[in-house]
Amino acid sequence: MKKVLVVLLALLMCASVFAQGSAESSKKYTVGICQLVQHPALDAATQGFKDALIKGLGDSVVIDEQNASGEATNCSTIVNGFVAKNVDLILANATAPLQAAASATSKIPVLGTSITDYASALEIDGWTGTVGTNVSGTSDLAPLDKQAEMVKELFPTAKKVGLLYCSAEANSVYQVEVMEKELAKLGYETARFSFTDTNDVASVAQKAADSVDVIYIPTDNTAASNTEAIANVVIPSKTPVVAGEEGICSGCGVATLSISYYDIGYATGEMAVSILKDGADVSKMPVQYAPQVTKKYNAAICEALGIAAPAGYVAI
Repeated sequence: MKKVLVVLLALLMCASVFAQGSAESSKKYTVGICQLVQHPALDAATQGFKDALIKGLGDSVVIDEQNASGEATNCSTIVNGFVAKNVDLILANATAPLQAAASATSKIPVLGTSITDYASALEIDGWTGTVGTNVSGTSDLAPLDKQAEMVKELFPTAKKVGLLYCSAEANSVYQVEVMEKELAKLGYETARFSFTDTNDVASVAQKAADSVDVIYIPTDNTAASNTEAIANVVIPSKTPVVAGEEGICSGCGVATLSISYYDIGYATGEMAVSILKDGADVSKMPVQYAPQVTKKYNAAICEALGIAAPAGYVAI
């Protein structure tokens, strides 16, 4: 009887372990994605995130992907919907979705991507590299000092650089403030030209083109969604644009110090897998940055403006 009981207990233990393993393997995760607006950079980041998520979790993950069409109020509506559904994790693609998600929940893990500066976006003093709450993610910031040096390398005789950006985007304001200092170190005079939404992009771009030798545009979502309007101003006026990211450069710029948005999105997806599958603590995850940057140029616009890209630049 003792032997029979031992065997039965062993079988029960095996059955319990098997049941637990089956439950874990069949667990479904729901991930909500809020992307601010559709344009190539943010699209690439979202795709990278989804690819990493599916690779790590397979068919056990359900993705609810929504686009805010460039409206901050839509971000809040989308994120509040995710919170009401009690999703397992939220991806905030761009600053407005991140701010909305950080305000909407302190419990659900939130990962940001395509965020330039988390300290500015979330109003954090004494930045240490880790948010320390339920928020972490990846940054799309290419070194701003190197971008200023690129302006000098391409346009050494220019006197005045115009900074064209959306004043409603906190990360754009941050970049402009840093670039003003970096360009001043190199002897440039700078002037700010800010728009508040898509309606005044063209008119503000025209003011900049009429006033400066070179225009710099940071990683700005409103600008990225309106590159055609900017190009229609700067190309006829022969005013070169140095851009903070490749998507803007493709539309209206001559050169950029480029990162891969797909890569930072993929890295964010790997962070999500670590949180959902391995139980990693999001509050202890440092914000990650792109592993490499590349000097790139827009061959068509350079040709139209009569600009020859220096050695070491790669055509977009």
